[in-house]
Amino acid sequence: QVQLVESGGGLVQPGGSLRLSCAASRIIFSIYTMHWYRQAPGKQRELVAAISSGGSTNYTDSVKGRFTISRDNAKNTVHLQMNSLKPEDTAVYYCNARRIPGLNYWGQGTQVTVST
Repeated sequence: QVQLVESGGGLVQPGGSLRLSCAASRIIFSIYTMHWYRQAPGKQRELVAAISSGGSTNYTDSVKGRFTISRDNAKNTVHLQMNSLKPEDTAVYYCNARRIPGLNYWGQGTQVTVST
């Protein structure tokens, strides 16, 4: 059974930092594009960042310059370093692994709360 497990969420102050991790098992991790999505209360799920099997990255405009996605294929792990956090970053963050459209896996999510 494919498993993605997120960790690292929590409560931080505006301007603070948090590092999320996602550990994958039972997939050939290195060939998957990895993504971080988030869903805030009252909003649709949105793609935050992605990193391809070759290491190319993409970010949604609202997090460019603040968030960094990275992967460690030897450890089957993807990270999201979040700096300069804002209250509007508050959401449940989900790890996603995708090889082709329609074939993808999701973690259970980790809560990030940015509060004054």
